[in-house]
Amino acid sequence: MPAKPYRSTPIFDENSLPSALRRDHSLKAGAWGRLNVLSGALRYTVSETGEALVLEAGHSTTILPEQLHFVEPLGPVEMRVDFYDEPPDMLEEISGDRP
Repeated sequence: MPAKPYRSTPIFDENSLPSALRRDHSLKAGAWGRLNVLSGALRYTVSETGEALVLEAGHSTTILPEQLHFVEPLGPVEMRVDFYDEPPDMLEEISGDRP
C-alpha cells in the first residue's frame, strides 16, 4: 500500500514561498518529503552534493530525511510539499531535468 502523507504545506507561489525554503534547510530524521510542482518551474538543489533538478509542472521529487537542500522559483510557480513518515512510493518518482 502506498505511503500516505501525514501533513502537506499550503500551496506556495513565487511570492508566498517562505524564505526559509529558499536557503539551506532539511527535514527531521525519519521524515521524507515529496516536492510537487503544480505550475511553472523551480530548481531543487541538494546542498551537500550540488546536484540540481529543474522541476516543471506535473513533476515531483523525493526529499530525504536530514538532507540539506533549497528551492529556487524559476519565474511564476505553484508548489507544495507532502510529508511522510516512511519513504513515499518511489514508483511515482518523476525527476526533473538536470541543468
